[in-house]
Amino acid sequence: MLKDILSISGHGGLFQFISQGRHGIIVESLETKKRMNASATAKISALEDIAIFTDTEDVALKDVFKAIYEKEDGGETISHKSSADELKSYFEEILPDYDRDRVYVSDIKKVFQWYNQLHKLEMLNFDEEEEAKEEDKKADEKEQKEEKTEAKENKKEEQKEE
Repeated sequence: MLKDILSISGHGGLFQFISQGRHGIIVESLETKKRMNASATAKISALEDIAIFTDTEDVALKDVFKAIYEKEDGGETISHKSSADELKSYFEEILPDYDRDRVYVSDIKKVFQWYNQLHKLEMLNFDEEEEAKEEDKKADEKEQKEEKTEAKENKKEEQKEE
């Protein structure tokens, strides 16, 4: 879901990775669809690599998005332009143990802004993610069965040779 979606410091909005360029990467704005070169010196963050600090462990941004999605029954969330108190209160509902010392209001605003932007563009599909996990699980199980079968066959061959 968040694969190839990027945030670039100094540029508003989100971008999709297009390709590697000579002096950086080529990205496309999700909103305007305009392409640009993001220099190699720009601070670029992939959304799938972002996590939110909590009192116990870091929580992946996609899991925070999923919590918002479930709370809103697949709808939009509050505006990132809401008051700081409203933003903190809402964020506390979806992630009760977030680290209040290290997660700033500006971070919370970005989470809600990004969520709403991805929702508007219909890029939040958690069903596909679950299906992909199931397919991966089935592939792993199949591979394990094949390995067991191969091990049994090797054992039989070894016994025949003795």
